[in-house]
Amino acid sequence: MKQRKLLMSFFSLSATVLLAACSTQTSTEEASVEVESVSMESMAEESSVSSSEGMGDMVHDDSGVIPEGLMEAENPTYKVGDSVIMQAGHMEGMEGAEATIIGAFDTVAYEVSYDPTNGDPRVENHQWVIQEEIMDAGTDPLGVGSEVMLEAEHTEGMSGATATIDVAETTTVYMVDYIDTVTGETIKNHKWVTESELSPIEEP
Repeated sequence: MKQRKLLMSFFSLSATVLLAACSTQTSTEEASVEVESVSMESMAEESSVSSSEGMGDMVHDDSGVIPEGLMEAENPTYKVGDSVIMQAGHMEGMEGAEATIIGAFDTVAYEVSYDPTNGDPRVENHQWVIQEEIMDAGTDPLGVGSEVMLEAEHTEGMSGATATIDVAETTTVYMVDYIDTVTGETIKNHKWVTESELSPIEEP
């Protein structure tokens, strides 16, 4: 009987240790999952902040220089001096901003992806580069997927960069001055905004 009681005590103790071990393992796994979840959230937040900061830090050409060969639009929807609202979100502070038309031109506008010549990270789906800002583009529209060399100087590292055409659109493009909705700063001679990215200011 004494030996039987000892065996039962041993089994009871073993079960307790086993349960404690399982509990510890479960707690460790749950803690690991929680840490991984927090880590993923932190990475997503850092990525979002980095992307936003990258857009805000872009230095834009405000010279107002028009590419050689670019023709003024004969009958644009919005004329020089018109006030409009921008629907484009090319960069922070643009969407919803009030803008003034500085120039209107008929051309082919391209959305492009390229590797900046100054070593900055690859730029995806930049809007917009026009026919007259592409080296040896000629007059016929270029096809999606075409590899081209940019002559535009909208941002640092763009001129001379090799790019791939993502979208091509025959349209009227506008150069505008606008008031940044975030900083309140007036941005001069922004190139380019397409007609579909503008809307008239509604009369009160």
